[in-house]
Amino acid sequence: MDLQHIIETVGRFMDFAGVAVMVVGALVSIPMALRGFQPKRLPSESEPLSVYRSYRQLLGRSILLGLELLVAADIIRSVAVTPTFEGVGVLAIIVLIRTFLSFSLELEITGRWPWQTQRAGSSTQSAAG
Repeated sequence: MDLQHIIETVGRFMDFAGVAVMVVGALVSIPMALRGFQPKRLPSESEPLSVYRSYRQLLGRSILLGLELLVAADIIRSVAVTPTFEGVGVLAIIVLIRTFLSFSLELEITGRWPWQTQRAGSSTQSAAG
C-alpha cells in the first residue's frame, strides 16, 4: 500500500465522517429541540427560543461541523494527487463555497460574524439598554 492510497483512504473516511456528523446531528437535534434546549450563550434578558429556532440552531451547528470535515477531506485528497491548475481551481471553488456556507450558518446561529467577539455584541446591547 503506497502513501497516495493511504491519503485517499483517509480523505474518504473524512468525507464519511462529515456526512455522518450532519445526519446524526439532524437526528439528535430533534429530541433536544423538543425537550426545550436553550443555548447557554443567550443574553439573560432575551426570550427563550422556540422549538423551531432551537432546532435550526442545533441543526446549523451540526451542518457547520460537517462542512468543516468535508473541507478537510477535500484538502487531504488534493495532496494525494498531482496538483493541476484545473484540480486546484476546482478545490478552491469548493472551499470558497463551503466557507461562505460556514459563515452564513455562523451568522444564523450566533447572530454575529465569526470574527466579531461576544463582548462587542453584549456591550452594544448594554449600551442600548
